[in-house]
Order: sequence, then C-alpha cells, then structure tokens
Amino acid sequence: MAGVPSDTGAWVRRFHPAPDAPTRLVCFPHAGGSASYFFPVSQELSPAMDVLAVQYPGRQDRRSEPCIDDIGRLADALLPELLRWADRPLVLFGHSMGASLGFEVARKLEERGTRLLGLFASGRRAPSRFRDERVHLRTDDQLIADITRLNGTDSTVLGDPEIVRMILPAVRSDYKAAESYRFQGGPKLACPILALTGDADPQVTLDEARAWREHTDGTFELKVFPGGHFYLNSQAAQVLDAIRSHVAEAAREVSIDHKGAVA
Repeated sequence: MAGVPSDTGAWVRRFHPAPDAPTRLVCFPHAGGSASYFFPVSQELSPAMDVLAVQYPGRQDRRSEPCIDDIGRLADALLPELLRWADRPLVLFGHSMGASLGFEVARKLEERGTRLLGLFASGRRAPSRFRDERVHLRTDDQLIADITRLNGTDSTVLGDPEIVRMILPAVRSDYKAAESYRFQGGPKLACPILALTGDADPQVTLDEARAWREHTDGTFELKVFPGGHFYLNSQAAQVLDAIRSHVAEAAREVSIDHKGAVA
C-alpha cells in the first residue's frame, strides 16, 4: 500500500502486519520491558488494527546499543520513526514508564499536525503528579527486589544470574528515565485520554490516575481493574475490549473509512 514504510527500522516491531487496517495502535513498554511484551496484543487485535510495538535500545536485538535514560530524549528519537506510520490514524498505548513516554510522544505528534484517536495511559500517575522516587540509585539486589514486588518479570528469569546481569542495565536506565521525568507544562492534548489502573497498584493511587483528566481538552475516562501494577497480565481480555471499544467509537466520530482515510 502506498505510504506504508517498507521496513520498521530499529525502533518499531510489527509482529502481525495489517496494512489494510483503518487504524494503528502504537504500544510503549514499561521500564525494563521490550516490544515482545505486546506480541499477544498484536496477535489478538490484528488484522482489525495494525499494531506497532516500540523497541527501546539496550535490550533484546538492540542490546549492544546504549540505553537512553531520559523520557524527553526517547520521545525525540521516536518521533521521526512514528511520523513514518502516521498515514493511518494512530492510537497510543503506554504502560508505566511507557505511559509517560506515550504522553510526550503524543504532544510532539499533535504539535506536528498528527490527529490521534486517543492515548491509553496504563499503570502510571498523571504527568502533573510527582513522587520523589530513587529506585534507580539502589543496589542491584534492591532493584531486583522492586521488580519482584511489582511482578513485572518472571521470577525464574530473576533467579538466573546471567540473565539478570544482561537485563539490569536496561532496567536501571528505564527506572532513571521514569523517575527523573518532570512535566514541563504546555498545551493539553486534543485527543481523548483513557487512564487504566489496577485497584491494588502501589505505584498509582486513583487520584493520581484520575489527574490525567487535566492533560487533555478531549474526553477523559478512568477504568479500574482488579490487580496490582501489572493488572493487565491477568485482565488482558478486558483491556483489549477497552481498546477495541474506544477505537471503534473514535473511528465513527471522525468518519474513518475502511481504508483509514478521514472523511
């Protein structure tokens, strides 16, 4: 199809290409996460949506590249890559650190005239809500303990010293990016924001999740699921339903045809 990039480059993984889908979902992983976390999402939503997953440097096939420990620099690096995929209406989904990054990318995309159908901000407090966290400065054992507390990584992986040595630099870098992020103010998003959170998430209170409302001139919705920080592992079907429902409604509102054109 004309306008579709012929390759995904270093930053984007497209596990189940759906070039005829009317919309694209761009997924931003959590701290220490990788694009493959969203493989099941791509598998479930394709071909109705063309799912792209962001691959940060410093992990998996990008392990030899230096990590980027700053949300702003990550957003700047991602922007030209995602603009290549903006021939279709975009929906952004970010979990934890990925929600902060997705928000900053959304701002940059909208500044350049890209119309977004929505931002899903999962497992992360609103940019205007600050906590003074310094987990990235702790020892390796303390960092592993925090990852285990949040249930973000398979315990068998954390029990393998070789794998731990391999993943800890990326985890520490991502934690630094998330914890050093500061909202700088500026225009609100025009697109809707949907905040998703677990009812037992130690990282996000309901008030902190609800404060995402302050960052959009569009509609806002808060969805609360049973579970902790990685509630979406056990609530995957419900989260996917929320994505499908929002995209379908947003597409109707802007009159997107089956080829992705906005009427």
